[in-house]
Amino acid sequence: MSKNGLNGKSGRLDVRKTYKMLIGGAFVRSESGRALDVEAPGGKWLGHVCRASRKDFRNAVVAARKAAAGWASTTAYLKGQILYRAAEMMEGRSSSLCEVLQSVGHSSAAAKSEVSQSIDLLVYYAGWADKYLQIFGSVNPVSSPYFNFSVTEPMGVVAYVAGEKRPLLDLVSGIAPIVVSGNSVITLSTGRSAVAAMELGEVLATSDIPHGVINLLCGLREELVGQMSSHMDVNALVVQGGDEKEHAASREACALNLKRYFLKSQGSNCDEDPYRIMDTVEIKTTWHPVGG
Repeated sequence: MSKNGLNGKSGRLDVRKTYKMLIGGAFVRSESGRALDVEAPGGKWLGHVCRASRKDFRNAVVAARKAAAGWASTTAYLKGQILYRAAEMMEGRSSSLCEVLQSVGHSSAAAKSEVSQSIDLLVYYAGWADKYLQIFGSVNPVSSPYFNFSVTEPMGVVAYVAGEKRPLLDLVSGIAPIVVSGNSVITLSTGRSAVAAMELGEVLATSDIPHGVINLLCGLREELVGQMSSHMDVNALVVQGGDEKEHAASREACALNLKRYFLKSQGSNCDEDPYRIMDTVEIKTTWHPVGG
């Protein structure tokens, strides 16, 4: 199979899949018209993915902000059911997800394991949807005739830069704790992991997750992380991978616009952790007078 899609043995023209980005529930090409070549570890050409520009990111922020209020006001029970449904749909597409992971270098066993872990992780966080509020909220003792409550609320729009070591699992492990609390998210996948991200996008776009709650971009870190850090309508930035120079620049840019910044650890021991939910929520304390 040549790069132009012509099968040399049969002379038949194979139609390669075009991987587009997911923004506001629609599959779109980059506004710049640019694309990235994706190759397997051995050099085999896998296809093109869109190369997101800063304008694409701004469009995703608009879509995420539009969806944020409605998703935040959705009941905890319904959020959990929606995420359960997304996990069910991932399970139904597990064979195609495995094929994608194998195409980017995973063995058959490793691909099946990563898909299974990704589904289980989504179910895990779906189960926390109606529980983390009781665990992390509190009634505070005060020496006055008032009830004092501390409750969690979503931050709003969160940007997430996914790692490349585990193309599917790193994506799910970042998205799930962000959206379960009511945030909307814009995710950037880079390198070969972008292929898995776009395959996941096809699952999410046809699930019950409202349009704009999860937006998936693919592109280059060096072009977009700075924009994610400095954008004034993004409330938090979660980053996986990268180097110290990138981290320092991101921290500085986030500090200038009071954006919360988190460097996400990699590894299976960091995946199932309800404290990940707390990274992208605020604690609001309210006072209420005690009735006579």
